[in-house]
Amino acid sequence: MATPSSVQRLAAHVRSVLGNGPFHLPDGWTHMGTVICDTSFHARRKYKSTIRPRLVQLQPAWPDAATVRGFQARLATEDLAVAMNFKSPSRVATAHAITDLLAARGVDSRDDLHAWLDHRDNRAALRAVKGVGPKSVDYIGNLVGRSQVAVDVHLRAFAADAGVAGLRYEELRAV
Repeated sequence: MATPSSVQRLAAHVRSVLGNGPFHLPDGWTHMGTVICDTSFHARRKYKSTIRPRLVQLQPAWPDAATVRGFQARLATEDLAVAMNFKSPSRVATAHAITDLLAARGVDSRDDLHAWLDHRDNRAALRAVKGVGPKSVDYIGNLVGRSQVAVDVHLRAFAADAGVAGLRYEELRAV
């Protein structure tokens, strides 16, 4: 459990390493196919050399996939594994499931998703998708310009360096 002293230690460590800000908000993506693919494919992969180049190539190759509905239509006629040059049936399935969920809930644009994530029930619906955990829900928020903390191994190591280890995801996110 996060104690007041652990919160203070971590806050002091943040200030000592990063300063007091101001910090830039994440830019993310405007192309919804890219948002969905980034969320679905990035875990445990080298982002800069493996995932990002594929995402950058997807946008001009699938310009009609800039909306969720456009991406869903494209998925119905083309193989995402081929388009992303990424052979992972489970990650492709996650992208399809996220797309179907968002389309069914009327989320079509970056702004729609940004607002949709304000509601706990919507975040829970995303978590119900196989392959989507709490980090992915926070990460997708960052991809649409929200400032959220997606706790990963790097943040856990950062917290451990500050003497704050062993916290659950939600505790570390809150700290």
